[in-house]
Amino acid sequence: MGRFYTFIASGITRFRSKKGMELVQVGIIIAIAVGIGIIFKDKIGEFVSSTFDTLLGAGFN
Repeated sequence: MGRFYTFIASGITRFRSKKGMELVQVGIIIAIAVGIGIIFKDKIGEFVSSTFDTLLGAGFN
């Protein structure tokens, strides 16, 4: 009975640690994306503005 409990407990611990690592990885990716957005804020704004101006002026009618 003790071996079974140890097996289950170690599996739960591994699952939790993997889930925690995934959460850390997602947090790092979000932080990098926000950092890049802050650094290139002006360029991104210019790109979005020019893209929408081009699309709105294309006259798809």
